[in-house]
Amino acid sequence: MAIDFSLSPELEDIRLQVRSFIDDVVKPEESRIEGDGADDEGLSGRDRLKALIGMRQQAQEAGLWLPQMPEEWGGMGLGHVELAMVQAEAAKSYYGPWVLNCQAPDEGNMHTLLHWATPEQAEKYLRPLCEGTVWSCFAMTEPEVAGSDPTLIQTSAYQDGDEWVINGHKWFISNARRANFAILVCRTEENPDIPQAGNSAFIVDLPSEGWNDVREIETMHGGTGHSEIVIEDLRVHDDQMLGGRGQGHLLGQYRLGPARLAHCMRWIAQAETALDMMVDRSLNRFSHGSLLAEKQGIQWMIADSSMELYQAKLMVLHAAYKIDRGEDFKAEVSMAKHFVANMLNRVIDRSIQVHGALGYSTDTPLAHMYQHARWARFADGADEVHQMRIAQRTIAAYTDEGSTRRATGNLPI
Repeated sequence: MAIDFSLSPELEDIRLQVRSFIDDVVKPEESRIEGDGADDEGLSGRDRLKALIGMRQQAQEAGLWLPQMPEEWGGMGLGHVELAMVQAEAAKSYYGPWVLNCQAPDEGNMHTLLHWATPEQAEKYLRPLCEGTVWSCFAMTEPEVAGSDPTLIQTSAYQDGDEWVINGHKWFISNARRANFAILVCRTEENPDIPQAGNSAFIVDLPSEGWNDVREIETMHGGTGHSEIVIEDLRVHDDQMLGGRGQGHLLGQYRLGPARLAHCMRWIAQAETALDMMVDRSLNRFSHGSLLAEKQGIQWMIADSSMELYQAKLMVLHAAYKIDRGEDFKAEVSMAKHFVANMLNRVIDRSIQVHGALGYSTDTPLAHMYQHARWARFADGADEVHQMRIAQRTIAAYTDEGSTRRATGNLPI
């Protein structure tokens, strides 16, 4: 029987090791860094940096460093199914993925460089990224055009000798303020044979003259590193092109597929945390003659959340399985991204409801989780774009084969 949802003893040991590391090392240190309340503001400056780097050093010593990368690059060499178990444990802590060096956007950039970089580019940019000594960002989204349609990108580059001169406007570029380099997608072809062949990607060392970090955009969960960038006559050498000319769209799609699924893995961890808190609250809150856990309305919230979390886990595992097998995974990742993002919002919302005013306050992490969760429904493709693509694939499957089976996972049932 080929279908097997169990882990080998070795992988189960890794999962439990990650869980223990997050519980015993990361969460206590995270509380110390961030502070436990109004009277404890946490660490700042050199003390904060020392604590953060210290956790990374412990992760390396524990053999839990860089789970998504091959061993020759200093990683654990895990596939996407195996990575799911790590991310789903690591993301139960805010700093967990960063401590293990499998956080966005660096994780997606590592995959991209591993696949597209020349040996010289890989050694210069991928090596230190894997070692955790530099930061990176991915600059594609623009305020003037729909971010979900990269063929509309207006940032443009023209060739001037052995250099490219780039002008344009980017925003919501996560990590830009602290990044040592950017992977920048811009338009290089005026009349491509197809719209998807108009863009190219470049590696930009930061800081660089012409790359202007205008501001850190304030969002509903605060200012947490999403920058607006104005690019004015930025010059990059031709050898800084990443991938071939006109390959920017392919590079972006290659990067975003697994990156979307990695987000889903981390969102599952957050949803499971919210469900755990919901159940714990229901077992400890007495109201109107009984515990909340004994009330049908609360039981329905718990049941709906459990079923949706189960669905999310199955979708992520199947999509990861398809990536590992080298199969076309676009449909499955798109469905997983849409479903898991919405599931995350619903489960956290229910947990807040069960907690009442406490959940709405910042005395629990739920309010902060809810603010972050709302972003999930448009990051890496808005809900509506994924629904459009899912519908198109379903109609195409039926048109081609007289059945929608292919569009619903092509599973053996």
